[in-house]
Amino acid sequence: MAKGGFPGGMGNMGNMMKQAQKMQKEMMKLQEEIEQRTVEASAGGGAVTVVITGKKEIKSIEIKPEAVDPDDVEMLQDLIMAAVNEAIRQADDMAAREMSKLTGGLNLPGGLF
Repeated sequence: MAKGGFPGGMGNMGNMMKQAQKMQKEMMKLQEEIEQRTVEASAGGGAVTVVITGKKEIKSIEIKPEAVDPDDVEMLQDLIMAAVNEAIRQADDMAAREMSKLTGGLNLPGGLF
């Protein structure tokens, strides 16, 4: 009668566990590095520029004086919103690129990082 289990026996399972633990440590280290990096995005031809971290914390917002029109506050609000949203998108893209380098393109479920 054939025994069930993993091909190669328990030694192979132990190696897989070690590899998984190593990858987990590398992913945690990379996540910390990503959180320290920054991305910059602008809107309105550079009228509003936003810098955020990979952790999606705003580091700075620069607004050029010519973007400030007391009669059109809504336009300035839209520019700020557009710049922040673009910066968040860039931070997400940067994190995904860096993580895919580590995982080698594995299709890991979202939310693990």
